[in-house]
Amino acid sequence: MSEHRSLGFWRTWSICVGGAIGASVFMMPAVLAPYGYLGTLSLAAAGAGALSIAMMLGDLARRVPITGGCYAYTREAFGDLAGFLIGWGFWISMWVSCASIALGFAAYAGGFVPAIAANAQLSAATALAVLWAAVAINNAGVRESGIVSLVAAFLKIAPILIVGLAGVWWFTPHLPPAPLVTGSPIAIFASVFALAFWNFVGIEAGAIAAEEVVDPARTIPRALVAGTVTVGGVYLLVNVVALNVVPQDVLAASSTPLADVGRALLGSTGAVLISAGALISTAGCLNVSILETGQTSMATARDGLFPAAFARLSPRRSPVFANTIAGVLASLLLLLSFDATLVGAWTFISLLATVTIVIPYAAAALASIALQRRAGASRPRETVVATVAFATCVWIIVSSGFEAVGWGVALLLAGLPVYAVLRRSSPAAAPSPPTASV
Repeated sequence: MSEHRSLGFWRTWSICVGGAIGASVFMMPAVLAPYGYLGTLSLAAAGAGALSIAMMLGDLARRVPITGGCYAYTREAFGDLAGFLIGWGFWISMWVSCASIALGFAAYAGGFVPAIAANAQLSAATALAVLWAAVAINNAGVRESGIVSLVAAFLKIAPILIVGLAGVWWFTPHLPPAPLVTGSPIAIFASVFALAFWNFVGIEAGAIAAEEVVDPARTIPRALVAGTVTVGGVYLLVNVVALNVVPQDVLAASSTPLADVGRALLGSTGAVLISAGALISTAGCLNVSILETGQTSMATARDGLFPAAFARLSPRRSPVFANTIAGVLASLLLLLSFDATLVGAWTFISLLATVTIVIPYAAAALASIALQRRAGASRPRETVVATVAFATCVWIIVSSGFEAVGWGVALLLAGLPVYAVLRRSSPAAAPSPPTASV
């Protein structure tokens, strides 16, 4: 089985980084600016929470080194129904995210080509083009997707680091300013933590395609931790430099905050560097999202919990049908989003997609504890890490608001009829590859 494995440490690291660093880093300084030093502290705390989740997923990858990530871990610990619900919710959130990311790419492309920004049809065509380019790359094979992720990871980080280090070099760093908003610092910190954590969603991508990873029990944990530390370091650098370079109130009102930072430091060259980085970042993130969507639905179908067609692999071991269906569904949602009457609904769907990604993290944390107990050998470090990861997820979910959580639960439960039909009509699930000894 090892002869087909093409994802070593660096490619797995790049998938983790590529899944997390998308369009959000280019808007984050404006989002967190009103909160001043509390925003920076919240970002650091969110990074610590994300690191606990990365370590928890790494521990699970050692125990259950099969494709599927949170879905596979949940099914291993709690059975088919729980596994299906997590796989179902994660699959939906991923292809919805693909549409959102493609729209973000079109928006940034409009900065380079004004005709794209001025024409809704051309903007839609641009979004569709980058979406189907990502599908084509993943259909070519996991190896090809990994190569693209590696190249994109370095290209997206490079301009951010250039601007960030220029800020550290040319300006005297000082402590972030006080918040512009009023209220209890503890309450502000608690609410902004959830907001800051959205920047780390996507780190789980490094554990999704475990069966394509060289020595997954060793490579995935290392890549997840290194990738999360990389992401956190980049975000903190960007946030601190932005608050040093651009006035806080100006930064908070900016629609292109990181480009404004680049312009302040390096003139038009800095703005162009950041804008180019944004295009590469969104395209790379889209490539990883298609990878996650296809690999998760493939693993779910292989266990008899999704239609069998999703489990079919091409000669290059790519789930072409699963990738293509994700592209079709994302395309339909993308086209609908260009209807101005759906803007409000589209915004809420994007938030809902984020909430439904965090729920699988929480399920995986519980799975980690359950698998340790099943093995009769609880490991204190793993238990503590899983507990912290679960607490982080609960905090985020609760902070998202009752409406979003309610709809997220409803979305998961909506999969129950699908589960019933599949279990009634599908043959017995094919056995999954053997898991590691726990």
